[in-house]
Amino acid sequence: MAVAPALPAVLLSLIGISLWVAEAEVHHYNFIVAEKNFTRLCKSKSMLVVNGRFPGPAIYVHKGDTVFVNVHNYGDYGLTIHCNLGTLGQMGLRTSLNALLNQAAISHTKLFSEEEGTLWWHANSNTDWTRNTVHGAIVVYPPHGSSYPFPTPQGEQILIFGTWFTYDVNKVIREILRTGKDVPISDAYIINGQPGDFCACSKEKTFRWRVDYGKTYLIRLVSALMDEEFFFAIAGHNLTVVGIDGSYLKPFTTSYVMLATDQTIDVLIEANQSPGHCYMAGRQYYTDNLFFTGYDKTNATAILKYRGRYNRPSSLFLPETLPSYTDYDSATRFRKRLKSLVSKEHPIDVPRNVTTRMYITASMDRINHADMDYTLLSSLNNISWVNPSTDVLQAYYRHLSGFYTSDFPDEPPYYFDFVADLRDTGTHPLKGTKVKILEYGEEVEIVFQSTNLLNASDEHSMYIHGHKFYILGEGYGNFNSTTDPETYNLVDPPYLSTASLPVKGWLTIRFKANNPGVWAMHCQEGRHLIWGMSTVLIVKNGNNPETSIRSPPPNMPSC
Repeated sequence: MAVAPALPAVLLSLIGISLWVAEAEVHHYNFIVAEKNFTRLCKSKSMLVVNGRFPGPAIYVHKGDTVFVNVHNYGDYGLTIHCNLGTLGQMGLRTSLNALLNQAAISHTKLFSEEEGTLWWHANSNTDWTRNTVHGAIVVYPPHGSSYPFPTPQGEQILIFGTWFTYDVNKVIREILRTGKDVPISDAYIINGQPGDFCACSKEKTFRWRVDYGKTYLIRLVSALMDEEFFFAIAGHNLTVVGIDGSYLKPFTTSYVMLATDQTIDVLIEANQSPGHCYMAGRQYYTDNLFFTGYDKTNATAILKYRGRYNRPSSLFLPETLPSYTDYDSATRFRKRLKSLVSKEHPIDVPRNVTTRMYITASMDRINHADMDYTLLSSLNNISWVNPSTDVLQAYYRHLSGFYTSDFPDEPPYYFDFVADLRDTGTHPLKGTKVKILEYGEEVEIVFQSTNLLNASDEHSMYIHGHKFYILGEGYGNFNSTTDPETYNLVDPPYLSTASLPVKGWLTIRFKANNPGVWAMHCQEGRHLIWGMSTVLIVKNGNNPETSIRSPPPNMPSC
C-alpha cells in the first residue's frame, strides 16, 4: 500500500566544478528513507535506512560531474542528508547543521566540490542518532580523461565501518537528552553491515570480498561509527595509504590504519599472498577512562577470499598487526605519517597570513544538582551549545535578533593545567548559542586543546562544515605557544575535513574562510555532539555574487 511521505520530496544537488573537462556527466539518484526490519546478533529490529539497504547506496561520480539526488522521507524523523564534502559551497540554501538548528528537515541544496577520492553522505543531527543507519559512500573519480596520481588499480572495494545496537538507539538518545546521562555502549561493530565471525548468529552473513592473485586493489574505507576511532588491518597484507577525506596523500606503506570518527581513507592492497582466506578486521581505539567501566571490545571482521581452487583453511586468524584497543602510540605514529601529495596537478595552499587566531578547549564536564544528581555536558571554550528556536542561518540572513550572540570567545575563560587529573575545577560550562563571525577570505588558525576535566579526556574528531583545513601539528600535553609552532609542518600538511584531537593533547589547523554561509564546527562523536561540543562559524559574503551566498530556491520547504 502506498504511503504519503512524511515530508515533501526534495532535491539535493551535488554539482562538481567542471573547469577541467568538457565531457562532464549528469547523474540522477532517488533516495527513499523508510523503516525496514534487520536481524543481527540473533535479534530483529526496525530501523531507518535508504532504499531498503544498510549501508545505503553509494554515489559514483567523476570530478566535474553533476549529481541530482531526490530524497523522499517516509520515516518518523525529520532529518538532514549531509554530504561530507569539505571544500564545498552550500550556497544560500542551508547550513549542514539545519536539523540541529531546527531548519527544514531536508532542503534543496547545491554543492560545489573540489574533492577527489572517497567521501560519504549521512543523516546529520545533534538531537538523534539517525546517522547510525542512514549513510553511504560517495566515490569521486578523477576528472574524465585524467588518472590517479598512482598506478591505476585493477579493482576496488568500499568497506564501511559502523556501530550496531540491538534496539532502537534513537529512543534511548531521546531519553538521554532529557536526563543528561551517558550514551549506551554498542553491541557490536560492523563491516558493510555485518559483525563478522566472532559475533552470535553472524558467521553465515560475514561480508566476503573476492580478489584475484597478482592484482592491485583500491579499498575505500569509511568510518560511519558513532563514537569511536577505529583500527583496521588485513591479515598477511600491507596497506599503502594514498588518500584521506577526498585529498591525496604521499603514499606510505603500513600494516594497519586508524580512522577518526567520520573519516575516510583510501588504501591500495596487493593480492600477493598464497591463495586462501584471511580476515579483514577492525576494533575500537579506546581513549576514555571515566564514564565507561567497559567498552565495546568487538572485533568486527570480514573475509578476503582469493579466487581459484585450493583447500579452504579450517580456521582464520586476526591480523597480528592490528593494534590493541588502547594503543596510543600506534594511533599517534599513524597520524604523523599523513602528508599531502604536492604536485602541479595537486597543489596545496597553506594559509600564511593568519588574521584570526583561536585557542579552543574541548571539554567533558557535568553540572551537579541539589538532589546529588548531575547532567553531563560537553563544551568548546566552556560554552555548551544550545539549539535556538530559529536556526542561525535564517536568523543571520533575515537579521533576526535574540536567537544567538556573536561573542563566542577566541580563548578559554580560565587557564590552568588542562591535562592534569581534574575531578572538579568549579569552572562548569555555560549553556549558550554563541557564534564566531569571520570576514570572507580571512585566514584562520585554531589550536584545539583537549582537557582532562573529570579525568575524562578523550580523543575528539573535530569537523568544520563547509571547509577543509590543513593539520599543521599535534602534540601531547598543554600547547606551548612559543615552542610548539616551531614544529609545524607548512610544507606538506595533510588536508582533511575531520581531524583527531589527541587525548590530553593539542591540535593546530589552518583554513581560509572562503565559503560564505553559516557553518557548524563540532566534534563528530555522537556523545560529545549531543551534549554540546559545538559552535557555529558565520562566514560573511564577499564583495561580488561569486563570493556571496545565493538566495534559497523558490521550492525550498518551509520550516
